[in-house]
Formats: sequence, C-alpha cells, structure tokens
Amino acid sequence: MTWRPALSRGVVLRRDRVRGTDLLLLPERVVVLHGGAGGVLRLCDGSRNVPEIVAELRAAFPGAPVGADVPWFLAALRKEGWLT
Repeated sequence: MTWRPALSRGVVLRRDRVRGTDLLLLPERVVVLHGGAGGVLRLCDGSRNVPEIVAELRAAFPGAPVGADVPWFLAALRKEGWLT
C-alpha cells in the first residue's frame, strides 16, 4: 500500500491535558480518541506509508495486533474524510 496518510485539511489533532486524552478537532465537531489512536495519528504526517507506520508501531508495541488493527483504523478514518 503506497498511501501516505495525513490529516485532512481542517482536521487538527490536539492533546486535552485536562482530560488526559487526544482529540480530533473537525469543523463543528470534536472526536475524543481512545487508547493509542492519538499515537497512531501522530505518525500520519504524509511521510510514511501504512506498512511503515505499522512497522514503527510493531517495534514500539511488540505483540500488539497492529498489523490488522492499524490499517483497518486508518481506512475507517479515511472513509470518514479525516485522512487524505
């Protein structure tokens, strides 16, 4: 897969320090991210393709099911229009 995911125009990833969670700020909407979703999205800067993101996460979190979960997660966000 050669897709190099990046946040879509108008989508901003922010850390809510009060709640201790990551947020996606969208026009007229806020999405609260759970678990490691914010960490995954921080790697989506347009410089890495999906296999590179998975490899980086696999190295950081050995044994986690990133090979299946991360591509599915990124595809779902792309379908929503939050990733390009």
